[in-house]
Amino acid sequence: MGSSVKTLRAGRGTVCNAPGLVKRRSVSDSIRVTALEVVEDFSSTARCDEGFLQLRRLRVRNRRADGSHSAVYRVDVIDRPKLDAVALLVWRQGPAGLEFLTRQTLRPAAWLRREKHPVLREAREWLFCEELVAGLLEPTDAGEAAIRARAASEALEEAGLRLSPDEVHHLGPPFFVAPGIISEKIYLTHAEATGRPMEAPSGDGSPLEEGGALRWRSLDSLQQALATGELQDAKTELALGRFLAQRLGGGAR
Repeated sequence: MGSSVKTLRAGRGTVCNAPGLVKRRSVSDSIRVTALEVVEDFSSTARCDEGFLQLRRLRVRNRRADGSHSAVYRVDVIDRPKLDAVALLVWRQGPAGLEFLTRQTLRPAAWLRREKHPVLREAREWLFCEELVAGLLEPTDAGEAAIRARAASEALEEAGLRLSPDEVHHLGPPFFVAPGIISEKIYLTHAEATGRPMEAPSGDGSPLEEGGALRWRSLDSLQQALATGELQDAKTELALGRFLAQRLGGGAR
Protein backbone atom coordinates (compact mmCIF):
# COMPACT_ATOMS: atom_id res chain seq x y z
CA MET A 1 0.00 0.00 0.00
CA GLY A 2 3.04 2.24 0.02
CA SER A 3 3.98 4.98 2.38
CA SER A 4 0.39 6.23 2.70
CA VAL A 5 -0.48 3.24 4.89
CA LYS A 6 -0.07 3.77 8.60
CA THR A 7 0.08 0.50 10.54
CA LEU A 8 -1.27 0.63 14.09
CA ARG A 9 -0.40 -2.55 15.91
CA ALA A 10 -2.21 -3.92 18.88
CA GLY A 11 -0.48 -3.81 22.22
CA ARG A 12 -0.24 -6.74 24.56
CA GLY A 13 -3.55 -7.69 26.12
CA THR A 14 -5.69 -5.88 23.56
CA VAL A 15 -7.68 -8.94 22.52
CA CYS A 16 -9.55 -10.60 25.37
CA ASN A 17 -9.17 -14.38 25.29
CA ALA A 18 -10.33 -15.01 28.85
CA PRO A 19 -12.52 -18.01 29.68
CA GLY A 20 -16.14 -17.42 28.80
CA LEU A 21 -15.76 -16.54 25.11
CA VAL A 22 -18.47 -18.64 23.53
CA LYS A 23 -18.75 -17.83 19.85
CA ARG A 24 -16.73 -16.00 17.25
CA ARG A 25 -18.46 -13.14 15.48
CA SER A 26 -15.94 -12.76 12.69
CA VAL A 27 -16.45 -13.57 9.01
CA SER A 28 -14.16 -16.54 9.57
CA ASP A 29 -13.35 -18.31 12.82
CA SER A 30 -9.67 -18.13 11.87
CA ILE A 31 -9.58 -14.32 11.57
CA ARG A 32 -7.64 -12.55 14.30
CA VAL A 33 -7.28 -8.80 13.95
CA THR A 34 -4.07 -7.39 15.43
CA ALA A 35 -4.01 -3.82 14.10
CA LEU A 36 -5.75 -1.17 12.03
CA GLU A 37 -4.04 0.40 9.04
CA VAL A 38 -4.92 4.00 8.17
CA VAL A 39 -4.87 3.88 4.38
CA GLU A 40 -5.86 7.54 3.94
CA ASP A 41 -6.79 10.49 6.11
CA PHE A 42 -9.05 12.61 3.90
CA SER A 43 -10.32 14.89 6.67
CA SER A 44 -9.14 18.03 4.89
CA THR A 45 -11.07 17.26 1.69
CA ALA A 46 -14.20 15.57 3.04
CA ARG A 47 -17.49 17.40 3.45
CA CYS A 48 -18.72 17.66 7.01
CA ASP A 49 -22.36 16.98 6.03
CA GLU A 50 -21.85 13.48 4.64
CA GLY A 51 -20.74 10.13 5.98
CA PHE A 52 -21.57 8.01 9.02
CA LEU A 53 -21.24 11.05 11.26
CA GLN A 54 -22.25 14.51 10.11
CA LEU A 55 -20.80 17.66 11.61
CA ARG A 56 -22.81 20.87 11.74
CA ARG A 57 -20.83 24.05 12.42
CA LEU A 58 -23.19 26.74 13.64
CA ARG A 59 -23.13 30.28 14.92
CA VAL A 60 -25.74 30.70 17.64
CA ARG A 61 -26.77 33.09 20.36
CA ASN A 62 -28.78 32.71 23.55
CA ARG A 63 -32.25 34.23 23.61
CA ARG A 64 -33.01 35.53 27.08
CA ALA A 65 -36.31 35.91 28.90
CA ASP A 66 -36.14 39.71 28.71
CA GLY A 67 -35.79 39.63 24.91
CA SER A 68 -32.07 40.35 24.81
CA HIS A 69 -29.42 38.10 23.30
CA SER A 70 -25.95 36.91 24.19
CA ALA A 71 -22.97 37.41 21.96
CA VAL A 72 -22.84 35.12 18.94
CA TYR A 73 -20.67 32.04 19.48
CA ARG A 74 -19.76 28.87 17.59
CA VAL A 75 -21.28 25.47 18.25
CA ASP A 76 -20.29 22.16 16.65
CA VAL A 77 -22.95 19.43 16.66
CA ILE A 78 -22.49 15.83 15.52
CA ASP A 79 -25.50 13.96 14.13
CA ARG A 80 -26.06 10.72 12.29
CA PRO A 81 -28.60 10.01 9.55
CA LYS A 82 -29.77 7.31 11.99
CA LEU A 83 -30.27 9.49 15.05
CA ASP A 84 -30.57 7.12 18.01
CA ALA A 85 -29.61 3.58 19.08
CA VAL A 86 -30.87 0.71 21.21
CA ALA A 87 -28.80 -1.46 23.55
CA LEU A 88 -29.92 -4.86 24.83
CA LEU A 89 -28.83 -6.41 28.12
CA VAL A 90 -29.22 -10.15 27.48
CA TRP A 91 -29.26 -12.25 30.66
CA ARG A 92 -29.90 -15.80 31.77
CA GLN A 93 -30.09 -17.90 34.90
CA GLY A 94 -26.84 -19.86 35.08
CA PRO A 95 -25.79 -22.67 37.44
CA ALA A 96 -24.34 -20.16 39.90
CA GLY A 97 -26.71 -17.25 39.34
CA LEU A 98 -27.27 -14.49 36.82
CA GLU A 99 -25.12 -14.35 33.69
CA PHE A 100 -24.91 -11.51 31.16
CA LEU A 101 -23.95 -11.53 27.50
CA THR A 102 -21.28 -9.14 26.25
CA ARG A 103 -19.62 -8.82 22.88
CA GLN A 104 -16.11 -7.93 21.88
CA THR A 105 -16.03 -5.69 18.83
CA LEU A 106 -13.58 -3.52 16.90
CA ARG A 107 -13.76 0.15 17.89
CA PRO A 108 -11.48 2.31 15.68
CA ALA A 109 -12.13 5.56 17.58
CA ALA A 110 -11.12 3.97 20.88
CA TRP A 111 -8.06 2.40 19.22
CA LEU A 112 -6.90 5.74 17.80
CA ARG A 113 -6.61 7.13 21.33
CA ARG A 114 -3.11 5.64 21.18
CA GLU A 115 -2.13 8.61 19.01
CA LYS A 116 -3.26 11.08 21.69
CA HIS A 117 -1.88 12.07 25.07
CA PRO A 118 -4.46 11.40 27.81
CA VAL A 119 -4.07 12.98 31.23
CA LEU A 120 -3.52 9.56 32.80
CA ARG A 121 -1.47 6.93 31.06
CA GLU A 122 -3.64 4.00 30.04
CA ALA A 123 -2.62 0.46 30.87
CA ARG A 124 -3.89 -1.00 27.61
CA GLU A 125 -4.91 -0.17 24.07
CA TRP A 126 -8.49 -0.45 22.89
CA LEU A 127 -8.51 -2.22 19.55
CA PHE A 128 -11.51 -4.16 20.83
CA CYS A 129 -14.10 -3.00 23.35
CA GLU A 130 -16.46 -5.21 25.32
CA GLU A 131 -20.05 -4.03 25.48
CA LEU A 132 -23.71 -5.00 25.09
CA VAL A 133 -25.54 -6.05 21.96
CA ALA A 134 -26.60 -2.77 20.34
CA GLY A 135 -27.61 -1.23 17.05
CA LEU A 136 -28.89 1.89 15.36
CA LEU A 137 -32.57 2.66 15.10
CA GLU A 138 -33.65 3.03 11.49
CA PRO A 139 -35.36 6.22 10.28
CA THR A 140 -38.53 4.17 9.71
CA ASP A 141 -38.63 2.94 13.33
CA ALA A 142 -41.32 4.68 15.37
CA GLY A 143 -42.72 4.04 18.84
CA GLU A 144 -41.82 1.73 21.73
CA ALA A 145 -42.78 -1.41 19.81
CA ALA A 146 -40.27 -0.51 17.11
CA ILE A 147 -37.51 -0.11 19.70
CA ARG A 148 -38.24 -3.58 21.10
CA ALA A 149 -38.37 -5.04 17.59
CA ARG A 150 -35.04 -3.47 16.68
CA ALA A 151 -33.46 -4.84 19.87
CA ALA A 152 -34.72 -8.34 19.03
CA SER A 153 -33.34 -7.98 15.51
CA GLU A 154 -29.92 -6.97 16.85
CA ALA A 155 -29.94 -9.99 19.19
CA LEU A 156 -30.27 -12.30 16.20
CA GLU A 157 -27.77 -10.43 14.03
CA GLU A 158 -25.08 -9.95 16.66
CA ALA A 159 -25.60 -12.83 19.08
CA GLY A 160 -27.52 -15.52 17.19
CA LEU A 161 -30.40 -15.36 19.69
CA ARG A 162 -33.99 -15.51 18.49
CA LEU A 163 -36.16 -13.29 20.65
CA SER A 164 -39.67 -12.00 20.21
CA PRO A 165 -40.08 -8.23 20.53
CA ASP A 166 -42.56 -9.00 23.33
CA GLU A 167 -39.69 -10.54 25.31
CA VAL A 168 -37.74 -7.29 25.23
CA HIS A 169 -38.39 -4.86 28.07
CA HIS A 170 -37.36 -1.25 28.54
CA LEU A 171 -34.88 -0.18 31.22
CA GLY A 172 -36.07 3.32 31.90
CA PRO A 173 -35.77 6.41 29.70
CA PRO A 174 -33.10 6.88 27.02
CA PHE A 175 -29.91 8.77 27.85
CA PHE A 176 -27.64 11.17 26.00
CA VAL A 177 -24.21 9.78 25.20
CA ALA A 178 -22.33 13.11 25.16
CA PRO A 179 -24.86 15.96 24.87
CA GLY A 180 -22.15 18.60 24.59
CA ILE A 181 -21.27 17.39 21.08
CA ILE A 182 -23.63 14.68 19.81
CA SER A 183 -27.43 14.52 19.66
CA GLU A 184 -27.64 10.71 19.94
CA LYS A 185 -29.67 9.00 22.66
CA ILE A 186 -29.47 5.31 23.55
CA TYR A 187 -32.55 3.33 24.58
CA LEU A 188 -31.73 0.62 27.12
CA THR A 189 -33.59 -2.69 27.10
CA HIS A 190 -33.20 -6.18 28.55
CA ALA A 191 -34.34 -9.70 27.69
CA GLU A 192 -34.00 -13.11 29.32
CA ALA A 193 -32.36 -15.90 27.33
CA THR A 194 -32.34 -18.76 29.83
CA GLY A 195 -32.31 -22.05 27.95
CA ARG A 196 -32.20 -20.38 24.54
CA PRO A 197 -29.89 -21.92 21.91
CA MET A 198 -27.42 -19.60 20.21
CA GLU A 199 -27.03 -19.80 16.46
CA ALA A 200 -24.08 -18.50 14.48
CA PRO A 201 -24.67 -14.73 14.31
CA SER A 202 -25.56 -13.58 10.81
CA GLY A 203 -23.80 -10.23 11.19
CA ASP A 204 -24.01 -7.46 8.61
CA GLY A 205 -20.86 -8.26 6.63
CA SER A 206 -18.90 -5.28 7.94
CA PRO A 207 -15.11 -5.60 8.46
CA LEU A 208 -15.78 -4.22 11.94
CA GLU A 209 -17.16 -7.66 12.83
CA GLU A 210 -13.85 -9.40 12.21
CA GLY A 211 -12.24 -10.84 15.31
CA GLY A 212 -15.30 -10.28 17.48
CA ALA A 213 -16.55 -12.69 20.11
CA LEU A 214 -19.41 -13.18 22.53
CA ARG A 215 -19.01 -13.90 26.22
CA TRP A 216 -21.27 -14.86 29.10
CA ARG A 217 -20.15 -13.18 32.33
CA SER A 218 -21.38 -13.89 35.82
CA LEU A 219 -22.76 -10.93 37.75
CA ASP A 220 -19.62 -10.80 39.91
CA SER A 221 -17.38 -10.97 36.84
CA LEU A 222 -19.22 -8.17 35.06
CA GLN A 223 -19.28 -5.93 38.10
CA GLN A 224 -15.57 -6.52 38.68
CA ALA A 225 -14.74 -5.77 35.03
CA LEU A 226 -16.60 -2.46 35.32
CA ALA A 227 -15.01 -1.60 38.65
CA THR A 228 -11.45 -2.27 37.50
CA GLY A 229 -11.82 -0.65 34.08
CA GLU A 230 -11.35 -3.89 32.15
CA LEU A 231 -14.72 -3.03 30.59
CA GLN A 232 -15.23 0.69 29.92
CA ASP A 233 -18.61 1.12 28.27
CA ALA A 234 -21.18 3.52 29.68
CA LYS A 235 -24.29 1.83 28.28
CA THR A 236 -23.24 -1.51 29.76
CA GLU A 237 -22.69 -0.03 33.21
CA LEU A 238 -25.90 1.99 33.16
CA ALA A 239 -28.00 -0.91 31.84
CA LEU A 240 -26.68 -3.29 34.49
CA GLY A 241 -27.32 -0.76 37.25
CA ARG A 242 -30.89 -0.14 36.12
CA PHE A 243 -31.53 -3.86 35.68
CA LEU A 244 -30.37 -4.69 39.21
CA ALA A 245 -32.35 -1.78 40.63
CA GLN A 246 -35.48 -3.05 38.88
CA ARG A 247 -34.95 -6.57 40.24
CA LEU A 248 -34.47 -5.31 43.76
CA GLY A 249 -37.62 -3.25 43.35
CA GLY A 250 -39.54 -6.09 41.75
CA GLY A 251 -39.82 -4.29 38.42
CA ALA A 252 -37.79 -6.61 36.18
CA ARG A 253 -39.18 -9.77 34.74
